[in-house]
Amino acid sequence: MRRPLVDGDWLEAHLDDPRLVIAEVSSQKASSAEYSVGHIPGARFVYWKDLCWKELVRDFPTPEEMAARLGRLGVGDDTTLVLVGDPIQFATYAYWVMTMTGFEHLALVLDGGRDLWIRERRPITDRVPDVTPADPPRPGVSSVECRIGRDEVLAGLGSPTRVLLDLRSREEYLGLRVSPATLEFDHGAERAGHIPGARHLPYDRLLTEDGRFKPTDQLAAEFDGLALDDREVVTYCRLSHRASLGWFVLTRLLGRPNVRVYDGSWTEWGSMVGMPIVAGEDP
Repeated sequence: MRRPLVDGDWLEAHLDDPRLVIAEVSSQKASSAEYSVGHIPGARFVYWKDLCWKELVRDFPTPEEMAARLGRLGVGDDTTLVLVGDPIQFATYAYWVMTMTGFEHLALVLDGGRDLWIRERRPITDRVPDVTPADPPRPGVSSVECRIGRDEVLAGLGSPTRVLLDLRSREEYLGLRVSPATLEFDHGAERAGHIPGARHLPYDRLLTEDGRFKPTDQLAAEFDGLALDDREVVTYCRLSHRASLGWFVLTRLLGRPNVRVYDGSWTEWGSMVGMPIVAGEDP
């Protein structure tokens, strides 16, 4: 498998490639996003839910639905799609959804995302590109096994063959908050804490101070002491964006098999009746 991560130098050198499509995947809707202030030349704006979720169901699109969305962005069979996260974990989330819908072979992730591109003073524009739709690309292999649902997580609590990995902040893990401290309004679940038995690794430990992914040896070292061994790893966070970043690191940068994302994550687990939780450290 190719390494699906490119840096700013690579992208800047390929900005004029007609077979390249850049999508800025934003956590904010267009009216609130920084895209209108300035973006990578040629980049299309995409609100993450519009790309990655069904319109009326909290689920992921079918391969056919995703193909149609990509075609409207100008992505065809011979296109390379570079996902630019705003912030970075929204690119890894979109990449994860591409994996489940059969389009991983077209997708790359920009290291550092939008923030690093701007910080490095690379080319930006406020011009919204004219987009010519393409014939929808044909899906490849849909790898749905990288997703896990709440019932299977619950059934596997305490299993010696599985490790739950919480990628949220320490405050969220301990139950002091249900959302990151960067959000003014603390929201996202009815209860605070973590899933029983979950080990903790804040997602930002996988990034350098400027937001790039750490070198491979340093990434591997971050997982030392978590006793992952050869067990299945299930990542989660609040909405599964940070969990997808952990999945991306483990599977695509470190080559580890048998890693799945609990996409409901704490928003679902912490609000459902009957789900066990731990507040504070595990005994």
